[in-house]
Amino acid sequence: MKNIDAIILSHGHLDHFTGIVSTLQQIAKPIDVIVHPDAFQRRWLFFPDGTKAMMPVLDEKELKDHGAIIHKNERSSFLPTEDPHLLITGEIPRETSFEKGFPLQYAEIPDKKEFTHDPLIKDDQAIVVNIEGKGLVIITGCGHAGIVNTLNYAKKLLDTYKIHAILGGFHLTGNIYEQAIEPTITELQNANPDYIIPCHCTGWKATNRIIQIMSEKFIQTSVGTSFSF
Repeated sequence: MKNIDAIILSHGHLDHFTGIVSTLQQIAKPIDVIVHPDAFQRRWLFFPDGTKAMMPVLDEKELKDHGAIIHKNERSSFLPTEDPHLLITGEIPRETSFEKGFPLQYAEIPDKKEFTHDPLIKDDQAIVVNIEGKGLVIITGCGHAGIVNTLNYAKKLLDTYKIHAILGGFHLTGNIYEQAIEPTITELQNANPDYIIPCHCTGWKATNRIIQIMSEKFIQTSVGTSFSF
């Protein structure tokens, strides 16, 4: 924990921030936390049957009380170290027709009992490294922005089309998202990465299709797996 330079939050959903306070406690020193401003938004789920559920909210004050030096960035930026090489995408443009975000999500308007539809999850961001002679290694959290949108934006930011590895959540599990599996597979084939390492919310159906179509590129992962590129 003492060797951690910074924390990069993928987005403001509870399954991605719940452990951040205990992590800060173990680090036990002031540390940079890079986050999109929308990660602190009050959000709700509106279900088709009319019921609503408030999602847990990331507490900015609590993070600061535990040593977080918060950097709110909407745009892409490099990790603030002496040797910056890790790119944080910031907000990812939504350009594909089949990657639709999170349709059930609504944002609460501050100081009002009103809500606005918030399916895009603008705070979803990825990290990218350009490895000399190999290409881009792209790491996503959930991939709410769409894994194809994420790949395309990373290539644009670093002005290269060569992708070495894609690692992380592709968010293709569940009835809402499974219709995007086939067009996503097609675009992944076009991107032609050396390695594809799906995890978290990619889902069994999407993972199995990747194995079927691009078995030579697929790498199985699990909790505790380390990768060296």
